[in-house]
Amino acid sequence: METMVNNIAIEKAKTSKIHEVDFDNLSFGSVYTDHMLVCDYKNGEWEAPKIVPYQPITLDPSAKIFHYGQSIFEGMKAYKDDDGKVFLFRPLENFKRLNKSAERLAIPQLPESFFMDGLHALIQLESDWIPTNAGSSLYIRPFIFASGTGFHASPANEYKFIIACAPSGSYFSGKVKVLIEETYSRAANGGVGYAKAGGNYAGQFYPTKLAADKGYQQVIWTDDNAHEYIEEAGAMNVFVRINDTLMTAPTNDRILDGITRKSILDIAKDEGIKTEVRKISVHELVEAAKNGSLKEMFGAGTAAVVSPISGFGYHGEEYELPELKDSYASMLKKRITDIQYNRAEDKFGWRYPVE
Repeated sequence: METMVNNIAIEKAKTSKIHEVDFDNLSFGSVYTDHMLVCDYKNGEWEAPKIVPYQPITLDPSAKIFHYGQSIFEGMKAYKDDDGKVFLFRPLENFKRLNKSAERLAIPQLPESFFMDGLHALIQLESDWIPTNAGSSLYIRPFIFASGTGFHASPANEYKFIIACAPSGSYFSGKVKVLIEETYSRAANGGVGYAKAGGNYAGQFYPTKLAADKGYQQVIWTDDNAHEYIEEAGAMNVFVRINDTLMTAPTNDRILDGITRKSILDIAKDEGIKTEVRKISVHELVEAAKNGSLKEMFGAGTAAVVSPISGFGYHGEEYELPELKDSYASMLKKRITDIQYNRAEDKFGWRYPVE
């Protein structure tokens, strides 16, 4: 039997899996909630979204996602405060970026109401799945892929939009050691690096495996031309602190416009920290490590929020970063998570209540 919430049809699961979940031992993104939102694009328009029990998807072998890679996604989280109230963090930014990615991959634009109303209804329905352990949250994965068929190399005529959720613990624990990439590139000028396209991440796996074989947890990506400037850290934006200045690379065709990245820059300015958005050369980074002015490096993204970097490798040399008692990374992470979990004032208007 279907019910309607915010113009979203809901078909509830007959039984819930929630009693089978160990919420004290959640890995990241490997347990899924009872329901998902589904919306199909057919005959030139998006059909009304609906919420259905979480279930496998059946696709024709000629579905274009398998052959031409039209696939985009977002990463979001829902948080529950001490009073049981539920919040999202800057969800409209995720919606805007999803459509920005869609445009680049010739995928039809999704109506804002379908995304926001559908998201709201789904999180309300799955609110019991939001964990309350420290650092835990409900990870939310909106994604769109080409479901239309055909072996001809052209955009599909049918697409599927889905939002699925996974209660998750902390994404990373401890600091990571990274290798500055000198051969492979994450993205190129004029390419799709700024979009959250599935293929961007598939192309990262092999170079990251090579780095892991050398004892590193992640790769620092550099520009595709001369590998002269640092750009991203694994699947995250990267920040560098030299003396007391916090720096990050400017967004461009190759670099994702991260929501956590933007939030960190705003909070840093609010804290009176000097910030610079500019190209950061590998040479500058190495020299700063040698003379002691390199104080911190960290990745920034939805999953980990802030992931401190303990050191990096370059040209066969190892460079260790100092242990700081009062790091920018820990302060910035606390400022963001305090807003997300409703533990502090939200002067920026980023917190979005789900009521």
